[in-house]
Amino acid sequence: MADLHIQINRDKGGIAGQIASELRDSIRGGRLTPGTRLPATRDLATDLQVSRGVVVEAYEQLVAEGFLVSRVGVGTQVTPKNSVGTLRGSPRAAPLRAKPVRSTLWAGAGSPYYGHRPTSPDLGHFPRERWLAAVRHVLATVPSDALDYGDPGGVPELREELAGYLRRVRAADVRPENLVIVGGVAQGLSLVLHVLSQHRALRLAVEDPTSHRQVPLLRRAGAHLVPVPVDEEGLDTRRLSGDAVLVTPAHQFPTGVVLSPSRRAALMEWVFAGNRVILEDDYDAEFRFDRDPVGCLQGLAPDRVILSGSVSKALAPGLRMGWVAAPPELAEAIRRARGELDLGSPVIEQYALAHFLRTGGYDKHLRRMRREYRRRRDALVAALSAELPEVQVKGIEAGLHAYVELPDGWNEHEVARIAHTVGVSAEPVAPMREAPGPPAVVVGFARLPAHKAAEAVREIKGRMSV
Repeated sequence: MADLHIQINRDKGGIAGQIASELRDSIRGGRLTPGTRLPATRDLATDLQVSRGVVVEAYEQLVAEGFLVSRVGVGTQVTPKNSVGTLRGSPRAAPLRAKPVRSTLWAGAGSPYYGHRPTSPDLGHFPRERWLAAVRHVLATVPSDALDYGDPGGVPELREELAGYLRRVRAADVRPENLVIVGGVAQGLSLVLHVLSQHRALRLAVEDPTSHRQVPLLRRAGAHLVPVPVDEEGLDTRRLSGDAVLVTPAHQFPTGVVLSPSRRAALMEWVFAGNRVILEDDYDAEFRFDRDPVGCLQGLAPDRVILSGSVSKALAPGLRMGWVAAPPELAEAIRRARGELDLGSPVIEQYALAHFLRTGGYDKHLRRMRREYRRRRDALVAALSAELPEVQVKGIEAGLHAYVELPDGWNEHEVARIAHTVGVSAEPVAPMREAPGPPAVVVGFARLPAHKAAEAVREIKGRMSV
């Protein structure tokens, strides 16, 4: 049985998170090796003089992230090496490369749409005053040379702040030099696929259903897409095929499910078994309402996972600011590609975001919006349950959209059209699927005030004559 040597600061609060962080660091650092059995929750709680529930919460968090496994009769142990390859990294392997190929997957999808989407945040809550203060601070303090052509990978101050934020909030294993600042997740994925598809065809497994707007981008970047079904546990890893996989494990779009611990372990096994790579879109990770968000896959295997994220949902899509965290050699290749494409992102906005992160403004805004979006989701779900009990809201309590499954025979295109007429953003799911499935719509709740949800759903019901 391992002696864990866990240090906790009782004045700081968040004891379960501290325990999880200490264990996570011990596993990454190699002090807790794969297969090591951990103390029973009751025993560790006694040693640390905390309640058993606190230890249970910490263990459950790490089981969900894939660092630990728990089995009846066996107890809790560090995930065995043969299940995930390695929790610290992976053997050095040749990079995946490919040349551009054409795919017919989701032919005709992806026509541009620049209006309100179900995944859009409430831009009326954009922190204008705090952002303006950050911009003013930048203009008053940065030297003139900072406004010249800079590192296409991003200004060092932002990469430093982001690395700390991702380690703290997303349990990522990332350093500033492994980060590249990009113009949102879309550009980040394009650059990653451009680099990976230089010398041979890249077969990219993608979730089905998935964002139909993303499909043309992936194809144009040189990937041949291989659809893999999604069920209530996330990506069906039993059906995986290809050289790489693109996943949204924190909150899958559009179904709203989270990748289960067993699927996370199976995904890692698939990656290491075939010298493959994971492209992780950290979609909606900021907005988990029912519990703390599960840590990113990148923190589990930083040498095999490329993490993409942005401020599009947390702040505003129009900022066009995101990041890619990649293994060192690949991060350098992405940085060079960014320099060849457009010389990098606007520097004033980068410095402003760095200041916003450093002063706590970003965290404060997220806490505020997490509470507000939870109220709005709860109100929408309650209204649907009361007025349209035939429909089912699927997925976890998170994000900016709800996945609403409709009864057989309902026309999802018509439901979405009616929702639009009453000011509710909704989209049919059929264009997002490769394989057929039950009718469903994606409904955005971020811009639907809680006190208007019941009225809006009643109006939709009335226009449908249900």
